[in-house]
Amino acid sequence: MRSEQDMTDIDEDALAEAYKKGLELEKSGDLDGAEAEYRKALALDPSDPGGVSIRLAAMGREAAPERMPEAYVATLFDQHADVFDDILVDQLGYCVPILLREKVRELGLGPFDRLLDLGCGTGLTGISFSDCTNHMTGVDLSEQIVEVAYDREVYEDLYVGEAVSFLEEFEEEDGSTPLWDFIAATDVFPYLGAIEPMVTAAAARLEPRGFFAFSTETLPEDVLSGRDYMVGRKQRFAQSESYLRRVLGAEGFAILSLDPITVRLEDGEPVPGHMIIARKLS
Repeated sequence: MRSEQDMTDIDEDALAEAYKKGLELEKSGDLDGAEAEYRKALALDPSDPGGVSIRLAAMGREAAPERMPEAYVATLFDQHADVFDDILVDQLGYCVPILLREKVRELGLGPFDRLLDLGCGTGLTGISFSDCTNHMTGVDLSEQIVEVAYDREVYEDLYVGEAVSFLEEFEEEDGSTPLWDFIAATDVFPYLGAIEPMVTAAAARLEPRGFFAFSTETLPEDVLSGRDYMVGRKQRFAQSESYLRRVLGAEGFAILSLDPITVRLEDGEPVPGHMIIARKLS
């Protein structure tokens, strides 16, 4: 996130103009011109609130970063907070929280004492798990989104913060380090490239034999071309199944289920992904 001091040093008009020109040139098919304008925007504001580094990667003009810029994700969700559910559920057909709840029921898991909802958004996962959890904590990078979730009165505790940083740094007021027996991260991994920091941090915050559940997006193997992850043409990260299995195994998780799902619709077409539920072995 940018501080007020940082923002005073940025030519916002020039930044907006470069970003607008980049979008127009990309849409017209002039990728060279778009790249030049996007690089101007990135030079003007390296915090990258417009996500031009992601667009460059999607165009094949830059290697995929390890994650989306925090400034970009926060800006994106803050701008759409009031209509978030309408876009996600009604327009894009997003139902991952419901699919996750059904899978948990199918596996006979729960009830859970303490559930942590990373990237909680407006509370869709919280609503889906309200019948099988004693205490729920929600975390999201967007302050505006968290305000919407607060109004739903689903979570006992809500925090504004980046998911991995929260896992690594959060302490209770008395200085104790809380653990959870179920950590959910629905629609978080499409904003991450490298998943090792997230999986490592989640393992450290789970009770022994606790569960880590998350959704991903993926691409055909011939598109991934052996890569662990990449930015797709819709500016979201996709991870390979082999990468997911490798990292989870390395961090001491046993995979209970790894199922192909349709994450959402994009231009009317289904977006493939995976739903994963893993258990910490010790």
